[in-house]
Amino acid sequence: MTDNPEFVQIRHAQKSFGKLEVLKDISLNVARGQIVAIIGPSGSGKSTLLRAINDLDPLTGGEVWLDGVQVNKTLPHRQYEAHINAMRQQVGMVFQHFNLFPHMTARENVTMAPKMLKGLSNDEADKLAEEQLEKVGMLDRMEYYPSRLSGGQKQRVAIARALAMKPKLMLFDEATSALDPELVDEVNQVMKKLAEEHMTMIIVTHEMDFAASVCDRVLFMDQGVVVEEGPPDVVFRNPSKDRTREFLRKHLAGAK
Repeated sequence: MTDNPEFVQIRHAQKSFGKLEVLKDISLNVARGQIVAIIGPSGSGKSTLLRAINDLDPLTGGEVWLDGVQVNKTLPHRQYEAHINAMRQQVGMVFQHFNLFPHMTARENVTMAPKMLKGLSNDEADKLAEEQLEKVGMLDRMEYYPSRLSGGQKQRVAIARALAMKPKLMLFDEATSALDPELVDEVNQVMKKLAEEHMTMIIVTHEMDFAASVCDRVLFMDQGVVVEEGPPDVVFRNPSKDRTREFLRKHLAGAK
C-alpha cells in the first residue's frame, strides 16, 4: 500500500519496442473523480500509456499504481495472473473498435463478464445489464445482435459492458474515432453523463471541444513525453510550449 492520496499513479513510465522508445520517463497522478484527457499526434505514445495502466502493454520500466496497489508487480506467473485479473476487474476499458462478440446480443455481451468473473446468476446479470444499457440509452436494443447496431450504438453497448463490472476507473482509447461524425455525439453524451457522476476517467481523444468541456486536465504528448499539461482553458487557449501551439494550430485548422 501507499500513503499517497492520488488514485492513479504512473511513476517514471518507460516503454520500448526494440530500439524504439515509445514512452520516456512519464509520471502522472490522477485524483479520484478526476477526468484527464490525453491529446497529441499519432505515434506519440498516448494509447501505449493508457494500455500500460492495466498492464495490457507492460512497461519496460516504471510503476503503475491504482488505489494504493501496484498494478505491474513482478510476481511468479500464477500469482501474477490472479493479481492482474483482480486489478483489471477494477478498470473498464473502451477501445476504438468495439470488440463486441458478434454472436451475442447486446444483453449477452454485457452479462458475460459479470457471470464469469463475479459469479452473478442469470437473473442478477440480466438486471445489471438492463441498468447499464438503460444508462447508455440502449435498453430498447437489448436483444439486438451487433450486426443490427450502428457504430455509435455498438460503442454505447461496449461502454455498458465495461460499466457492468463496476470499475473504479474508466479508460477510453479514441472511443469515437471510428464513428461517423453524426454518431460521435451520442457516445460523447454517455461520457459526459459519467463525468457528471464523478467517474474517474482517462480519455485519449482527438476531439478538442469535448476535452475542453468535460475534462479537468489535459495532457499533450509528443514523441513519448508529456510536453504540457494543465486545465483545458490554459492548454487550449494559452499553451506555453511551441510544440503544443503547433499541434493545436494544425489540428484545429484541420477540424474546420
